[in-house]
Amino acid sequence: ETIQLTADEETARDAEEATWAAGENGRSLAGMREDRNRLLAETDFYALSDVTMADAMTTYRQDLRDLPAGKTTKAHVDAATWPTKPAA
Repeated sequence: ETIQLTADEETARDAEEATWAAGENGRSLAGMREDRNRLLAETDFYALSDVTMADAMTTYRQDLRDLPAGKTTKAHVDAATWPTKPAA
């Protein structure tokens, strides 16, 4: 059975949807940072003092850290080019 919303309920629902849509960029950027942080964590052991990090790995890690720079919209996040992890 379909229940019709009242005018107040429709207004409240529209406000909820607008708030959700307005947060799209923030959610996209947060997701990118989570993925970036996971990839950095996977290579943290290369940064230990008793390990010599290859130049390619240093570049990869720096590229990951630089990734969110300049990304302000979901479209920017979706179009981002992720660096390729070098062979160990």
